[in-house]
Amino acid sequence: MSSLSRELVFLILQFLDEEKFKETVHKLEQESGFFFNMKYFEDEVHNGNWDEVEKYLSGFTKVDDNRYSMKIFFEIRKQKYLEALDKHDRSKAVEILVKDLKVFATFNEELFKEITQLLTLENFRENEQLSKYGDTKSARAIMLVELKKLIEANPLFRDKLQFPNLKNSRLRTLINQSLNWQHQLCKNPRPNPDIKTLFVDHSCGQPNGARAPSPANNPLLGSLPKAGGFPPLGAHGPFQPTPAPVPTQLAGWMSNPTPVAHAAVSGGGTIGLGAPSMPGALKHPRTPPPNLSVDYPSGDSDHVAKRTRPMGITDEVNLPVNVLSAPFPGHGHSQAFNAPDDLPLPKTVMRTLNQGSSPMSMDFHPVQQSLLLVGTNVGDIALWEVGSRERLVSRNFKVWDLSACSMPFQAALVKDPSVSVNRVIWSPDGALFGVAYSRHIVQIYSYHGGEEVRQHLEIDAHVGGVNDLAFSHPNKQLCVITCGDDKTIKVWDAASGTKQYTFEGHEAPVYSVCPHYKENIQFIFSTALDGKIKAWLYDNLGSRVDYDAPGRWCTTMAYSADGTRLFSCGTSKDGESSIVEWNESEGAVKRTYQGFRKRSSGVVQFDTTKNRFLAAGDDFSIKFWDMDNIQLLTTVDADGGLPASPRIRFNKEGTLLAVSANDNGIKIIANAEGIRLLRTLENSMYDASRASELAKPTINSMSSAAAATSAALAERASSAAAIAGMNGDARNMGDVKPRITEESNDKSKIWKLTEINEPSHCRSLKLPENVRVNKISRLIYTNSGNAILALASNAIHLLWKWPRNDRNSSGKANASVQPQLWQPSSGILMTNDIADSNPEDSVPCFALSKNDSYVMSASGGKISLFNMMTFKTMTTFMPPPPAATFLAFHPQDNNIIAIGMDDSSIQIYNVKSKLKGHTKRITGLAFSHVLNVLVSSGADAQICVWNTDGWEKQKTRFLQLPPGRTPSAQSDTRVQFHQDQIQFLVVHETQLAIFEATKLDCLKQWAPRDSSAPISHATFSCDSQLIYASFLDATVCVFNASNLRLRCRINPSAYLPASVSNSNVQPLVIAAHPQEPNQFAVGLSDGGVHVFEPLESEGKWGVPPPVENGSASNNVAVATSVGLSSDQAQR
Repeated sequence: MSSLSRELVFLILQFLDEEKFKETVHKLEQESGFFFNMKYFEDEVHNGNWDEVEKYLSGFTKVDDNRYSMKIFFEIRKQKYLEALDKHDRSKAVEILVKDLKVFATFNEELFKEITQLLTLENFRENEQLSKYGDTKSARAIMLVELKKLIEANPLFRDKLQFPNLKNSRLRTLINQSLNWQHQLCKNPRPNPDIKTLFVDHSCGQPNGARAPSPANNPLLGSLPKAGGFPPLGAHGPFQPTPAPVPTQLAGWMSNPTPVAHAAVSGGGTIGLGAPSMPGALKHPRTPPPNLSVDYPSGDSDHVAKRTRPMGITDEVNLPVNVLSAPFPGHGHSQAFNAPDDLPLPKTVMRTLNQGSSPMSMDFHPVQQSLLLVGTNVGDIALWEVGSRERLVSRNFKVWDLSACSMPFQAALVKDPSVSVNRVIWSPDGALFGVAYSRHIVQIYSYHGGEEVRQHLEIDAHVGGVNDLAFSHPNKQLCVITCGDDKTIKVWDAASGTKQYTFEGHEAPVYSVCPHYKENIQFIFSTALDGKIKAWLYDNLGSRVDYDAPGRWCTTMAYSADGTRLFSCGTSKDGESSIVEWNESEGAVKRTYQGFRKRSSGVVQFDTTKNRFLAAGDDFSIKFWDMDNIQLLTTVDADGGLPASPRIRFNKEGTLLAVSANDNGIKIIANAEGIRLLRTLENSMYDASRASELAKPTINSMSSAAAATSAALAERASSAAAIAGMNGDARNMGDVKPRITEESNDKSKIWKLTEINEPSHCRSLKLPENVRVNKISRLIYTNSGNAILALASNAIHLLWKWPRNDRNSSGKANASVQPQLWQPSSGILMTNDIADSNPEDSVPCFALSKNDSYVMSASGGKISLFNMMTFKTMTTFMPPPPAATFLAFHPQDNNIIAIGMDDSSIQIYNVKSKLKGHTKRITGLAFSHVLNVLVSSGADAQICVWNTDGWEKQKTRFLQLPPGRTPSAQSDTRVQFHQDQIQFLVVHETQLAIFEATKLDCLKQWAPRDSSAPISHATFSCDSQLIYASFLDATVCVFNASNLRLRCRINPSAYLPASVSNSNVQPLVIAAHPQEPNQFAVGLSDGGVHVFEPLESEGKWGVPPPVENGSASNNVAVATSVGLSSDQAQR
C-alpha cells in the first residue's frame, strides 16, 4: 500500500474516532495494521476479553513471527489458563491447554509439562513459581506491564505505536478544500452554494440550466492522471528510473525501450522497461500454498545455464525447472506434426525406480550423467545411480540443529510437522547439492562420490516455505540463492553460509529465482505469486524492472544450454498453458508453441535440451517441440502410468529423461545414446566386480579443465565403476560414478564386519538397578530424549532421567553420564493392575503420549493411565478378559488408541470399533499418518493393514518363514514404520523384513542361519538409516536399513561381566534414541538396562559393507540374505 493510501487510513481513523464509531475504529486498526492502540489493548486485557485481545493482536503479528510475538501470546494464554484453574473450571482449562498452549510445547517442553501438571493440583499456587500469584485483577496488571515492554521491543510494532499528529477533523478540512476548489472552477459561481452530495464533483448550475464542465475534463487545467492511476515518473513510461545506471549489456530486459511500442507477437506483449506489462518470460508463481501437496519447484530453469562453471569448463549447465502439479479440468490437444523416427529424443523406458514417496523435484548430476538426485513430498531425499538401479543414499527430513533455528520455524513444526521438498539442485561442478524445504530451511550437502554425502550447511533462510534454490557465481564466488514465502530473495555464501544480500520489493511470496549472466553482468530474475517479475543486480539498489507476467500464475523460465535463447512455460489459474520464446533484445514474444490441452490438468513443467528441443509434462505424457517450430513434434506416454502433469528432468547431454510416475515411481527414458550409456554402465559394473584391476578413465577429446574436474571427482568417489574409452566419446566418461578402481576393489576384498568384543571398543552404560525387578519386558525412550522408561515383568515401571549439568549440557540421554532412577517425592511406583493372574505369565505393553506427560500400560490386568510427573494412576479401564497385549496412540490424536488383545481382536478406543482378522494375540501395532492406515501383527505371523478412516481391512499377508526354521509357540511379530511412513519393519524371531504398506510387498528380508540364536527384538534408528537387533545369545547387531546388510556386531563380552553367562542373561527388548541415530538401549532378562553409543572417535557403528556391483535394485520384491556370505559374520 502506498504512503498516501496509508495516510488516508489514518485520516479515516481520526474521523471515525471523532464520530464515536468506537468498534469500527478498532476494527480498522486491526485490519489495516497501521496503528496499534495501546490504550484499547490495555482496556481489553484489564477486562479479560481474551478473544478480542488475540483478535486485535492478529492484525499486527502472529504467534510464530518472532520471539517477542511468541512471548506475548504465551503470557496472554497462560493468564487465561490460570484464571480458568482459579475458577476451578477444569474443562475450560483443558480446552485452553490443548488449543492455545500446546503450540509452545516444542520450545520449552519442560515448561509445558509443568503447566500441564497444574491440572492435578487443587490450587495451582502450590507450585512454587506461582505461590505469589494474587487475585485476577493484580495478575492482569502485572502481566500488562510485561506485555507493553514486549510490544515496544517487537520490531513488528515499530512505527505503529504512535498516531500521527493531525489537526482536528483533518479529513473534513481536506474535503472542504476540495469543494472550494471545485466551486472556484464554476463558470457562474453562486455565493454560499448548497452542497448536497460528495458523490460527484460540485458545479453551480448555469443560468439556463446547463452544467459547468467537470474540472477533471477542463482543458484549461491540462491532463490529469486517470482515477486509480499514477502519473509517469520517468521519460519513457510508468516505471521509476533505476537507482543506478543499468548496464547496456542487458539489452531489452533492463534498458529503456524506444518510444515506439513494439508489436506484440502472439499476444504476448512487450517486455521493455517502458512496457506497462510483462509476459511470462520471467514469471514462475508457485501453486497457491493451501495445497499441501504442492511442489513449489524452484525455477532453476537454467538457474545456472549461463554461469561460468568452475575449473574452466566451457559448456554450460542446463538445469531446468520443476513445477508442481495441480488439478484442472482439460480436454483435447493440438495435433503433433509428423516427427522423424530418428530424432535423438528419449522415448524408451529403461528403468522404473520406486522412490517410496512422491517425487517433487529431480536433478541429474552435471558430470556423472546417470546420477539422479530426488526430493519428495514427505521431505525425503535420495540419490540414485540409474545405471545400476541402486539407491546410493536415502535421507529422511531432519533438522540438523533445531536450537539454532528461529522460533517461528520451531513453532511452524509444532503446528504441522509435515515437510515437503520444494527443490533439489546440484552445484555447477557437482561437489554440492542443495535442498529447499517447505518450512524455512535450506540444507546444503557435500558429495564425495558413491554413497558418501556429508552435511555442509543448514540455513534458516526464510519465514515460511523456501520456494526455490539456485547456485550462482557472482564475483567468481559460489553462492546459494533462495526465495520464499516471506517475499524476499536472499544470497548466501556457499562456503560459510553467510548472508550477503537480501532483496526486498515483492508484495507476494517469491516463487522462483533464475540467476543468469550476460556479457559478464550477473543478475537474478525473480517471480512472485501475484504475477510480478523483478530483476536484481548483486547490489542493494533494489529491483531494476517490475513486470506483470501473462496468466499471472505459475510460469517458469529456462535458457537453452548455450544461454542464447530464453523460453518460458506457464499455466494460468484457468488451466491455460503455453511455452513461448522471447526476443531478448526487444523484450517481446518471438514465438508461441502449440499443442497443449485447452485446459491442462495441472501446472505444466518443462525443460530444454541440446540447444534444440523443448519438453513439457502434460496430458499424462511428455510432449516435445523443436525450438524452431511452433508445432508439436511428438508425444511419448512412457508406457503409461504417468500423472496428469508429470515432473521431468533431462540429464545434461539430453540422453536420459527422468519422469515422475504414479505410485511414487520415477521412469528413466532414454534415446539411443542413453540406451548405450546404461548398457555400458551395466556391463562395466558387472565386469568391475570380477576384474582384479580396471584401467583408469581415458581422456580423449575432453578439455583440460573438464578433465581436471572429472579427475577431482574421481579422487573423491569411493564406490563407483570406472569406464575406459567407451567408444572414444569423452562425454560418456562423465556418465559414470568415477571411481579409483584399485581402491574400490581393495575395499571390497578387505572389508570385514566390525566386531565389538571389549568394553573399550564402544561406550556402554549400565543404568542404576532396582532390586525389585528381575526382567525388563518393555523399553522406550521418552520423546524428549532425556529419559528411558521400562516396564518390568512384575508390572513395575522404572524411569531413568539424565541430569542437565556441565558434563551434559543438553540434558539428553547418553552413555557417558549416569542418570537418576527417578521417583516422585511421594515415593510411589507406577505399578500396573495384575488382576488375578501371575504378571510373569502375562504379555506386558505400554505406550507413551507425544508430550511425555502420560503413559498407558497393562500387564495382564486393567489398562492403567499414569501421570509421568507424579506417578499417580489417573484412571484404569478395560478389565480382562480379554487382556490388552499391545497399545498404540494415534500419531495425530492421543484420544484415539489402538489396543491389541489376547483374543486376537483390536479395539479402537474412543471410536468404538473392533477389528477382527488375526487368529492369535496381537503383538504389534503401528500407525502411518501419511497413508492413514494401521498395520497390525500377531503371534499368528500375520500382517494386516486397516484403513483408519472407516477401519476396514485393506490387505493381509502371512510372513514367509525361512525353510527349516520353526518358531516357538509364543513367537511375537512386531511392526514399526520407517520415517517415510510408507515402508515398515517386521521383526520375528526368524527374520527381519522390510515391507511396503500400500501393496504389502516384502521388499527385503534377512534371516539368521539355522544354528544361530533367535532374534529377540529390533528397531529402526531415529533416522531409519540403521536397524538395531538383539539376539537370545546376548549379541546385538547393527544393520544398514537400506539393504539389511550387517555392519557391526556387539558381542556379550563388550557389556556383560565375565561372571555372567550369556546363556542366562539375554537382551529382550531394544529401543532407539529419538534424536541420536547412533544411540540405543537394551533391556535384559536380569532386570538390567544398558545404553550404547559408538566411540566418539568413530562416531558411528562400524563401516557399511561395500555395495555389490551389479546388485539388484532395492525395489526387488524380496532381497533375501538367508545364506550369508563369508564377509558377513554368521548370525
